[in-house]
Amino acid sequence: MPGPLSNLKVLDFSTLLPGPYATMLLADMGADVLRVEAPGRLDLTRVMPPLEDGVSTSHTFLNRGKRSLGLDLKQEDSADLVKQLVTEYDVVVEQFRPGVMDRLGIGYETLKAINPNLIYCAITGYGQTGPYKDRAGHDINYLSLAGVSSHCGRREAGPPPMGIQVADVAGGSHHAVMGILAAVIHRQQTGEGQFIDISMTDAAFALNTMAGAAALAGGQEQKPESSMLNGGTFYDYYQTSDGRWLSVGSLEPQFSDRLCDALGIPDMKSFALSQNPEHQQAIREALKSNIAQKTLAQWQDVFANVDACVEPVLTITEAAEHPQLKARGMVIDVAKGNGGGQKQIGHPIKFSATPCESRYIGRTLGADNGDF
Repeated sequence: MPGPLSNLKVLDFSTLLPGPYATMLLADMGADVLRVEAPGRLDLTRVMPPLEDGVSTSHTFLNRGKRSLGLDLKQEDSADLVKQLVTEYDVVVEQFRPGVMDRLGIGYETLKAINPNLIYCAITGYGQTGPYKDRAGHDINYLSLAGVSSHCGRREAGPPPMGIQVADVAGGSHHAVMGILAAVIHRQQTGEGQFIDISMTDAAFALNTMAGAAALAGGQEQKPESSMLNGGTFYDYYQTSDGRWLSVGSLEPQFSDRLCDALGIPDMKSFALSQNPEHQQAIREALKSNIAQKTLAQWQDVFANVDACVEPVLTITEAAEHPQLKARGMVIDVAKGNGGGQKQIGHPIKFSATPCESRYIGRTLGADNGDF
């Protein structure tokens, strides 16, 4: 059965992470995605270890389900081919700095003149306007300028380098998909295409949610370990006797009561609900001391049947084997071109009528040139 976006055709000029992840989500949902890549241009996701069959597993994941057209956009006849292609495509996604596509002769206004219904999504670090629009940046920079890093981490250690790319993916990729699908609905209603300007810094700033509301409307600037959810209370991680970690999110009374009973510290139940910093410090110390007395496996046994919002910190490999994620089909085998399959993270959205399908891993550069 075709996916929910099986009638959508996407021309993808993006590289690295934000654009490719966005178009991979669209491809999983059934969109026909053609990735346009320049031969000889370094794409770090193609060479980042580990490699399988000489190709980065990052590349084969991010570009699954997409066809590949090798095309040097700096060559004159390349623009002519893009102009021919765009007559048949619904969406263009690109990730160059502002003005690059215009200089290549295939900017929004040029392509819109050819296909007035075109939806054109540009993903950049800082957006198409403003004094930073031409400035280089990475995920860590966008999170810093957006205020996110200022209230993450520990007071003494400062903001942590994140293990996932929050601004790139939650900011760039997901907002791009949302914007594209909203524009598709608008076009269905009006017949009108449009330009979508995605700034990863804007999107990261919007992710501040409660901290942003507190700062802008409440006049209260959040700092590391200062609020209920960023280490200012016992809602935190605690180390076990074998050097692993246990996450404790037992904020509500019914959960904190069960937590205290399971740990054998019933006298701390009233402290869990207190806003007094001294009470919070006391329960944190009690949790730290008690949790350090058992291994992670032992605590998993203790909380297996205790509904208290307490879970182990798992590695990705362990998470892939967790019965909940296995039941949800979050690890899949994706077909390889030479036969067999490659294990990848599955699509997280479950449709009842039009299930997603990951058809094949990312192809070699220019694998589909013969079709054009």
